[in-house]
Amino acid sequence: MFPGTGLRHHESPVLPFASERVCRPGGNRAPTIGWVGTPEHSTTGTPEASWAARVAGLAGACHPGPVVAVTALMAALAVTAGQGAARCVLTAAAVLTGQLSVGWCNDAFDARRDIAAGRRGKPVVDGTVGVTQVWVAAYAALALCVPLSLACGLWAGAVHLVGVAAAWAYDLRLKATAWSWAPYAVGFAALPAFVALGLPGQPWPAWWVVTAGALLGVGAHLGDALPDIAGDLAMGVRGWPHRLGPHRARLLLPVPLVAASAVLVLGPAGPPGRWGVAALVVTALVAVAGTVLGRRWERAAFAAAVAVAVVDVTLLLVRSTGIA
Repeated sequence: MFPGTGLRHHESPVLPFASERVCRPGGNRAPTIGWVGTPEHSTTGTPEASWAARVAGLAGACHPGPVVAVTALMAALAVTAGQGAARCVLTAAAVLTGQLSVGWCNDAFDARRDIAAGRRGKPVVDGTVGVTQVWVAAYAALALCVPLSLACGLWAGAVHLVGVAAAWAYDLRLKATAWSWAPYAVGFAALPAFVALGLPGQPWPAWWVVTAGALLGVGAHLGDALPDIAGDLAMGVRGWPHRLGPHRARLLLPVPLVAASAVLVLGPAGPPGRWGVAALVVTALVAVAGTVLGRRWERAAFAAAVAVAVVDVTLLLVRSTGIA
């Protein structure tokens, strides 16, 4: 539900509509029209070039990597869980529009702080696309997400929209609080529940798939924040991982991910089987190795967490026939 590594853990106030100028790092002044402190790009050249640049800017501002990954995962889960072809397409479309809305909301809301920090590589900061255009795209995607979600069924749609709302709440308010983990837990838990409720008969999702989704969400939050904790703290960001500090966050990172592995292996009815037990042992060993090596090489802990998350996603797809 969240655009992964694109999300940054801070809070910036909603800014009034105005037309001002803002200093970028280095003393350059950039024109702003719309929300104070957010640049509106002034394109040059042919209209076709301007249009193409803005489309490319919008594509970059949505956090395309996480959007594609989450949408593809949910589409695969819908297929393996037993949804029909038409419902799989509808499920994927609902997830895609929800993820797009969250990614665009994040970049538009964070634009003022990103400019102040000089975070090049972000389309709004670079002037490829204006913040007003990103806000319009976010609300348009959200408007499409509502009917697409509800078309999958009333309960399925309601659950998915709760997850999307949690992600928006994270972007707009909760990312800089001690509750920053909660939207991740709700958003990730809502995704497999949405797929389960979209099956014929709208069966209620199994407890273990919702629990595993929530644990994966908490792990994703820690993993997303860990590389930037020091820099975010310097800018006054005080989300949950920042309150833990880099050392404790690194030690805690594998815990929810390995717990998700245990739930996915032991939760479904019947014996876990040799492959399930082997997967659980591997995730535990990788997590321990990442924690130990992470004391010397910080990236080792993050790499180990990614490896455990990959195993968890594989387990989720393998166990998908019993998610409801």
